[in-house]
Amino acid sequence: MDLFEKRFREKRAEFESLYLSLYGRDKLEELEIKMKERLHSRKADLLSLDEKRIRNPLWYRSASMTGMTMYTDLFAGGFRGIIEKMDYLRAAGISYLHLMPFLKMPLGDNDGGFAVSDFLTADPKFGTNEDLEALADTLRAAGISLCMDFVMNHTSDEHEWAMRAKRGEKEYMDRYYCFEDRTEPDEYEKTVPEVFPSTAPGNFIYSPEMGEWVMSSFYPYQWDINYHNADVFNDIADAAMMWANLGVEVFRLDAVPYIWKEKGTNCRNLPEVHKIVRLLRLVLETVAPSVILKGEVVMAPKELAAYFGTEESPECHLLYAVSIMVNIWGALSSEDTRLLYSQTENFLSLPSNCYFVNYIRCHDDIGWGFDEDKEREIGIDPLLHKIYQYRFYDGEFPGSYARGELYNYDSATQDARSCGTTLSLCGLEAAIQNRNDREIELAIKRFKLLYSVVYAMKGFPLINSGDEIGQLNDYSYKLQEGKRDDSRYVHRSRFDWRKAEALQNSRSIPYRLSSILLSLRALRERYPMFSPDAEVVTWHAHNDSVFALKRTCEDGTLLSVFNFSGRKQHAVFDFFTGEYRDVSTSRIFEPGLGLDLDEYEVLFLVRI
Repeated sequence: MDLFEKRFREKRAEFESLYLSLYGRDKLEELEIKMKERLHSRKADLLSLDEKRIRNPLWYRSASMTGMTMYTDLFAGGFRGIIEKMDYLRAAGISYLHLMPFLKMPLGDNDGGFAVSDFLTADPKFGTNEDLEALADTLRAAGISLCMDFVMNHTSDEHEWAMRAKRGEKEYMDRYYCFEDRTEPDEYEKTVPEVFPSTAPGNFIYSPEMGEWVMSSFYPYQWDINYHNADVFNDIADAAMMWANLGVEVFRLDAVPYIWKEKGTNCRNLPEVHKIVRLLRLVLETVAPSVILKGEVVMAPKELAAYFGTEESPECHLLYAVSIMVNIWGALSSEDTRLLYSQTENFLSLPSNCYFVNYIRCHDDIGWGFDEDKEREIGIDPLLHKIYQYRFYDGEFPGSYARGELYNYDSATQDARSCGTTLSLCGLEAAIQNRNDREIELAIKRFKLLYSVVYAMKGFPLINSGDEIGQLNDYSYKLQEGKRDDSRYVHRSRFDWRKAEALQNSRSIPYRLSSILLSLRALRERYPMFSPDAEVVTWHAHNDSVFALKRTCEDGTLLSVFNFSGRKQHAVFDFFTGEYRDVSTSRIFEPGLGLDLDEYEVLFLVRI
């Protein structure tokens, strides 16, 4: 039997039913022919990887999975440059490499690459498609899966579709949401929230070339594409298949909740979004079943389960644990873990098919989206709490050790987000400037605390490139045209290879930071309690400054304990009888009788 028919026969009925419900029959055969062609052009080693992962579909849940995210040009110039740095990546112990947007983009404003000018071509500044394929081959040989940013919601206004739309070609105008006057846009605006109300207000821009209003939810140069149009979905699906055939193993679906627009709604999380994600997964399960989907869904936990689909009709394999990240930083600055406990419990209560990528920092800002109902319940004023957080992390709050910058500050609502590298926010930048050895040690302790929580959570950890060497904020962006008004560039700096050289010096800060991350990876690999089948629950410590997780499997129990305070704390863990050993120091504790924790101390306790 033909391989396409073998893989597609059990999926065909669902696939065609979903497709017909959105688009009708006109373009269905065209897509199925393209799927067959893409499968038949897949390389032998990728077909072999497909078969291996068909037998082990949860491969990405392995305890050894450790990710790293980076900008190609900032790390090594281009795809070939990353190949030359493979020894560094192997030494970092990663098994998953997420490259920030590398598709062709405008030379000017491009939202860090998220304004895509060609879905099928790498930007020349990084190299060619062939260079990307060579990098993917090299990574795969080293056991590292390549992840790419797959921008689904919009194109740049320099994309061929947009350029032809500007020339009045109706076929391409129909790939966007275009209106000849403000009547329809005004109807949308009644129910659709603004993404960036202060820096990019409204959801439509006027195109003078076309003489029409165009939906542009994010920035004016990013035009939302119209998934009501079958040609749009077919072309997007074909682009995914092409990159999968070049060796991409993970697609990060950017802004996925926004991709379906319907007047009279908020254009978020609509049912058709899930049909499209499910269709894309069925396409890839047929053509490239070794590939997985990771959704960027910045929503409340109650909205997340839907993006995993159901056991019978799964959608994304992974999502980001965005609100866990926010609450980790919130707990650090406030020395109060109550909101972190609450949000973690929300995540852990999700169905077992929900699996998350856990992280501390990324290319983006920290948006202070706490659970306001929970805040009020425990006596916290949501607005004052948010103000405290961003003022603490920009270093303006008295006694703050952090150094960061505000992003999208709105004086009317007093809303703002925070930017900065992990180590600058943890106090290393200020400590080095003040030549304060004591503060340097505390900053390293905070770094260990935060990443220890990330490695202990259900899911797998993602390191932001540069964290492992202690990269600090780079304020030179303020001198650069096109960047000076976007404070996110403070943590989007060129990788400091001079600091990386210090990894050879066991007394250096980069060596100590890198060693912390490598030891956490070894911990996950060594103890079966980090297996994906282990039960993970929170465990309260009778102390709001202390956070704890219990992991249990057939081989035993592990209690992870984290002191979020800069002072010594006492914690008691009910029902933990007998003696436990800290795996790092071999010290013995009896958690049920109470234990004392040093400032920012982390313990991983196993039963003796």
